[in-house]
Amino acid sequence: MIRDPHHLPRWWPRVERVEDVDGDLFTEVMRTKKGKVVRADFNIVALEEGARRLRWEQRVEGTPFAHVLKAANTEVRLAPGGQATEVTIELQQTLNGLFPRFGGSMVRRAAAQTIEGALDGLERISG
Repeated sequence: MIRDPHHLPRWWPRVERVEDVDGDLFTEVMRTKKGKVVRADFNIVALEEGARRLRWEQRVEGTPFAHVLKAANTEVRLAPGGQATEVTIELQQTLNGLFPRFGGSMVRRAAAQTIEGALDGLERISG
């Protein structure tokens, strides 16, 4: 469920579909709260089946995201926990330009909401 990017629309907030999956590359097609369609390209940079860890990074250079971000990485870790699996999601975002000084708290709130939405989505589809 987590390893295959095609499943992201089922559990990752605002992702409507995933396109151009080719090996470790994929594109998310999202819709903002205002209804605008946004595309974001990603690379899977770490997949450790034994450690139950997956990390992907957003390709920001040369995209509109580069005005705000220098880098963006997402890591999902799974840990068996009795009858359930404990899921940890971590978003690491390095901000660009003046955003670190003035927009850091706004970006942290948005990241926290995204993580909460993703965890809720996983819980919803896993029962």
